[in-house]
Amino acid sequence: MGVAGSGKTTVGRALAAELGWKFDDADQHHSPANIAKMRRGTALTDADRSQWLAELHAVVERAIDRREHLVLACSALKERYRDALRGGLRPVRFVHLEADEATLRRRLDTRTGHFVGAEILPSQLAALERPHDAVVVDAAKSPSAIVAEIRRQLGL
Repeated sequence: MGVAGSGKTTVGRALAAELGWKFDDADQHHSPANIAKMRRGTALTDADRSQWLAELHAVVERAIDRREHLVLACSALKERYRDALRGGLRPVRFVHLEADEATLRRRLDTRTGHFVGAEILPSQLAALERPHDAVVVDAAKSPSAIVAEIRRQLGL
């Protein structure tokens, strides 16, 4: 979890590949209307996110029901969003990829092929509620160093 530019997809893919787990990206589950809003640099509202979060919870629930391991890259900026994702699913753990604004902005300014740009960063940083129950990792490190830290902290 983390704001735009924190490396959720890059790190999530690398972690899943290293562990032989399934990977999913929450961005792939946004509605066309939500994508259009974010492309314009407009922050999503809680109402915009409600169906998306319900769909993501179902993705996680299916993986658990099938006894599959899953890495899901998702912003999950607010505690209530993480609560919606987790629901009553006990095995769900969160990893917060945290970086300073300059690092995030630099990444977003050079990112290509994604609908979210640097315009959305201020609203995401304002919305972010630091998790009290997540593994926190310095997202300014290399993806391989982040994966190693996640594995160490989660005992994987």
